[in-house]
Amino acid sequence: MQEMNKDYLNKIICGDALTILKSLPDDIVDVGVTSPPYNKGENKKGWLVANVKYSGASDKLPEDLYQKNQTAVLNEIFRITKSGGSFFYNHKIRWERGKLLHPMDWLRKTKWVIRQEIIWDRMIAANIRGWRFWQVEERIYWLYKPKDHHLIGEELKPKHALLTSIWRFPPEKDNPHPAPFPLELPVRCIYSVMDEKKDGLVIDPYCGSGTTLVAAKILGHNFIGIDISEEYCKFAEERLKNYKNEEKFVQEEIAKHIVVKTFKDRKQKGEFTGKYGKQNHNKQEIQSFLKLF
Repeated sequence: MQEMNKDYLNKIICGDALTILKSLPDDIVDVGVTSPPYNKGENKKGWLVANVKYSGASDKLPEDLYQKNQTAVLNEIFRITKSGGSFFYNHKIRWERGKLLHPMDWLRKTKWVIRQEIIWDRMIAANIRGWRFWQVEERIYWLYKPKDHHLIGEELKPKHALLTSIWRFPPEKDNPHPAPFPLELPVRCIYSVMDEKKDGLVIDPYCGSGTTLVAAKILGHNFIGIDISEEYCKFAEERLKNYKNEEKFVQEEIAKHIVVKTFKDRKQKGEFTGKYGKQNHNKQEIQSFLKLF
């Protein structure tokens, strides 16, 4: 790994994401979490367009340019990420004049391995019309940089994997950013792949109000934040100074990462593992096993 420039370590850099990323060295990042502007189109009608406006940034690029930019940003993040590292990319499905625009349209053009598509059930919708069933979900794409040409990567510990691929929590409230994800989201991403490791490096190239950076700091990691808005950068810096106020929310998320007994433990002890084979298992034991899930 190249020596990390201390000018970037544990700093929020105000500027264009792609420009800043190009200035960073190769193979320095362990994990990243972000949610970019969605290019919802500020010239359109609707509640979402009227109410979700970013400070210091426009959200109405021609779609082909938007996708090209996102591909370039993701490829730069791939370059600066260590082999075996992960990046969690939060986005949503959109429609343009009836045509579905899916994040997979540009994710498949990047260098990343798309390890998993996670559903974030936000439990609220921006829809107020019935052109489609109300969209309450967004997507989180777990992107992986292969190590030694191994596309699968390391296995998650059961206490992380058992949280499933559907994550249910509402967006953050009382936040000056118009579209903040909750602190639990980056905590779950970072903690699941880093587990008890400390002193890793976490990046968020669209850090907004600093949620990912607070998660990284509380979990014991270094961070790099990038945002084009001076307003959001200043807010995130103040938030980081008061990070202890949010430690309880991180601990609440960590407490969800638990498993009473793993599949391996049960197998080694000859207990029920979900298969109806030669072993004779009673109803009580089966019900006890199912409660783990």
